[in-house]
Order: sequence, then C-alpha cells, then structure tokens
Amino acid sequence: MSFEYRNGRLCAEDVPLEEIAARYGTPCFVYSRRAIEAAYAEFVQASAGREVLVCYAVKANSNLAVLGLLARLGAGFDIVSGGELARVLAAGGNPRKVVFSGVGKTEADMRAALQAGVLCFNVESEAELERLDAVARSLGVRAPVSLRVNPDVDARTHPYISTGLKQNKFGIAYAEAPRVYRKAAAMPGLHVAGIDVHIGSQITETRPFVDALHKVLEFVDVLEATGIPLEHIDLGGGLGIRYRDEAPPRIAEYLGAMFAALGSTRAGQRILLEPGRALVGNAGILLTKVEYLKRGEAKNFAIVDAAMNDLIRPALYEAWHEVKTVKQAAPNAKDAVYDVVGPVCETGDFLAQDRTLAVQPGDLLAVMSAGAYGMVMSSNYNSRPRAAEVLVSGGEVHLARRRETLEELYAQESMPKW
Repeated sequence: MSFEYRNGRLCAEDVPLEEIAARYGTPCFVYSRRAIEAAYAEFVQASAGREVLVCYAVKANSNLAVLGLLARLGAGFDIVSGGELARVLAAGGNPRKVVFSGVGKTEADMRAALQAGVLCFNVESEAELERLDAVARSLGVRAPVSLRVNPDVDARTHPYISTGLKQNKFGIAYAEAPRVYRKAAAMPGLHVAGIDVHIGSQITETRPFVDALHKVLEFVDVLEATGIPLEHIDLGGGLGIRYRDEAPPRIAEYLGAMFAALGSTRAGQRILLEPGRALVGNAGILLTKVEYLKRGEAKNFAIVDAAMNDLIRPALYEAWHEVKTVKQAAPNAKDAVYDVVGPVCETGDFLAQDRTLAVQPGDLLAVMSAGAYGMVMSSNYNSRPRAAEVLVSGGEVHLARRRETLEELYAQESMPKW
C-alpha cells in the first residue's frame, strides 16, 4: 500500500506525511511513485501478447516529475493542448508516442505537433480536418489522423464527464463518419492512420466500453471494405477508480473484455489506450491542516488551509473524497460530524461534507484519491498561491513543484501610467 498507517502515523510509502508537512508546508499534493508504477505495470501485463501503446492522459496530472516517470517506463501520452505537448517534451517523452486529442486545436498547436512528429491527431470535427490538412501542406508534410467517432453510447457517469453521447461536443457523429473518412483519405495533407473512441471518464463497468467498441468495429469493417485500411484502433480511456464505494473492474478485467470484443482476427492490430485517472488517481493525496473548528446550530465545520481552488472536484461535481487524519485517533478520542471546508469566500468551498472526525486545530488531514484532476484544475482564486507538489519514492521525497509565492501572483501584471 502506498498510503497506510504505521505506528499511528499516515505515511506516503516510507515517509510520514507529518514530516512532509513540516518540510514543505500545507496544502501540499503528495504522489507515490510506487502506486504509479504499479498501475502502469497492470496495463502492460494485461496487454501481454498484443501490440498495445499505453498513452497516459496528461490532463489528469501534468507535473513534469509524473510525466518523466511514465516516460521512463515506456509510456506514450495523450495530449489536448500545445502546452501539454511542451510538458511531455520537457519531461523526456517520445513525440512518436504522442496522440493529440481535443476539440479546439489551434494552427499553432498543429504546427508544433507536426514539427515535433507526433504519432497521430485525433480529429474531432470536419472543420478541424480541413485546418489540419492546410497546415500540414504548408509545412510540406502529411499529418497522421484518426477520427474520433462518437458512438452515442451512455457511459453512465457524471454528465460533466460523459463524452460519447449525441449532445456532447466531442467527436464526429457516427452517421457522418464514413463520409468524413472518405474526405480525409482524399486530402493530400493527411494520412488516415486509425480510429478513436472515448466515451467519458470515471466509468465503473465494462459494458459501456464494450458497447462502444462493437459499434466502432462495425464501422472499421465498412472502412476497410471500401479501401481505407487502419493501422490502429484507439480505445480511449475513462476507466474509473474507487473513491468511496465504487467497484470498478480491475485493469485486467477491463482489458480482457475489450480484447475479447476485438477477437482473434484483430489480434495483430495495434491498440492505443488513453488511461489517466486509472494511473494516477489513487496515487496522490492532498495534505491540509485544520485551522479552526467552528460549531454551528445546523453544521460543524473543520476549516482547513486547502480550498476549492486547490481541489475543485467536490464543488464542481459533488465528488466524494475520503478524508483521513494524519495522526490516527486514539480509541477514546472524542469525535464529531464536520463539513471540511476551506477559506475561500464561496458556500461551495468544501472538500468533504458530513464526516465523522476526531480533530483539533493544528491537526493534519489527508484528502485521499487526489492524484488526478487536483493540481491540474487548481487556480489562484482569492489570490491564493497554488500548492506545492512532492513525489515520494520509498524513503526519498522530491519537491516536484514548489509553492507559489505571493509576489508571483501578480508578477505578470502592471499598473497603468495614467
């Protein structure tokens, strides 16, 4: 286990979290190298015997230390912006293992990716296809493309992170895709390389994945019969993790179902996967300190120094994160039910609600399963510096990102002379 109690103290691998708080302050994101490597190894082992490229979804956690760790393991990367491409390259990622997704790629994004030599563009609209063709021709190259086909499959997840329905902004409608593929195949600046499907995030059952894949395979057969062969099938990502009482399939079970749907006839075809949360979600926690306890008529509040600007998932999705005391409570400790809230001036600024805790001001809390969509979605709202990030490996602690200073909050601003 990467986060467990030892002698009454919660540790990240071999390091007590209270030592990390003393050294780097709070709030602080803490990641476990062991947990990331173990999750990646599960994908590799479950893919044995097939040609599979695991492309980590950078949007889940884009810290250079995390990207560099995955690059050294041999991972590819799924990016959605020019900024994410720059991060991957800075971390030592191989551009030939990068797939470029996202609905709003700019010309500058496309040029940077083409010049870097990315593996493929996952194209999400006909207009994007036309722009990419023009940019590629201006550079004298051909852009490798997959079309992200929208299969109109319900991922049965939170509506904000469902991406495979007709009403979602993502992908090309299933009925329109054959025509758009024929158009792409005729464009001189493009090379049709594959097909892509991604139906959402935090999906906790295999059926939506399999349903989407069956629809895509029907489409692939039609394409190949009309003279448009594909080099790869990109199955996307979206496998969920356990935050509370979810029971997502294990990685081997999820991939086993996908490979069974692919069948033996496609055993030699290259498969791309785009996991994000499944690799890093449970590999990180948010460490925070209790500033005040406030007892009210209707609610008790544990006011901490982390806030919605650090971890917005609870405010945005009403997402549930387990909260643990860093120092294990004594058996006779007096507890109470608290909302764990931050200092931001919003009623929605909470990290957890109705939690039974035995805490005092100055105590440390760990907000669990915060390795994905934590720091990457943080902000400086209320002029709050963003948290530090550390990566733990056994007994060693690496400062992956130092805490911002107050002066850095306005370093790029200026006062007018009039």
